Amino acid sequence: MLKINDLHASVEDKAILRGINLHVKPGEVHAIMGPNGSGKSTLASVVAGKEEYEVQSGEILLDGENIDELSAEERAHKGVFLSFQYPVEIPGVSVTNFMKTAINETRKAQGLKEMPANEMLKMIRQKSELLEIDRKFLSRSLNEGFSGGEKKRNEIFQMAMLEPKLAILDETDSGLDIDALRIVANGVNKLKSEDNAVIVITHYQRLLDYIVPDFVHVLYEGRIVKSGTKELAHELEAKGYDWIKEEVGV
Repeated sequence: MLKINDLHASVEDKAILRGINLHVKPGEVHAIMGPNGSGKSTLASVVAGKEEYEVQSGEILLDGENIDELSAEERAHKGVFLSFQYPVEIPGVSVTNFMKTAINETRKAQGLKEMPANEMLKMIRQKSELLEIDRKFLSRSLNEGFSGGEKKRNEIFQMAMLEPKLAILDETDSGLDIDALRIVANGVNKLKSEDNAVIVITHYQRLLDYIVPDFVHVLYEGRIVKSGTKELAHELEAKGYDWIKEEVGV
């Protein structure tokens, strides 16, 4: 599904990614871990197509198509979803109206007609029930006055509605208490299928107790320096990152 080949990228002329290679197949969950400043969020942003990041070399393929030249919006329409560390507030726009617009814009880009209102409402009802979201929540302005856990749950709801091929969760566990963490993780697990893939970016192993990865990758100074199974995350939790530096000589 996703193939990243020898990707080099920078922001404001500062090199961040220094040769990333990553292959993600449908049905897989990949976790990317690493210390602050290692390039984790940059990788997520580059894959999603955020404009402030410049790709020097390498390629990003989605279902065999090179998406390097596509805008963030075009990538979203092709099924790339990025959850943000700090979701923005949009006063006056309800969660429901935001989702209606997002879904219909995606359908428009795919040459489809707008989703009929009755189908939209049915889908909203089904997804909100799946994620145990109170219907009153959906009438509130997007992220305005939301707690950290509510913002993250809202993003998982957006993911459920948009049904992306590739979901990238950038430190979605940041600032969550244990109950909110379980709710978010439960939502992600319910949405996983053999037709989509998930990349989880996190500092901590605790999220991976709930969203169990097929592969764990350690990002350090812009390169993936070690990959393994979920056991690697437990090893990182126990030993920190210094042993990785010693082991791989970085």
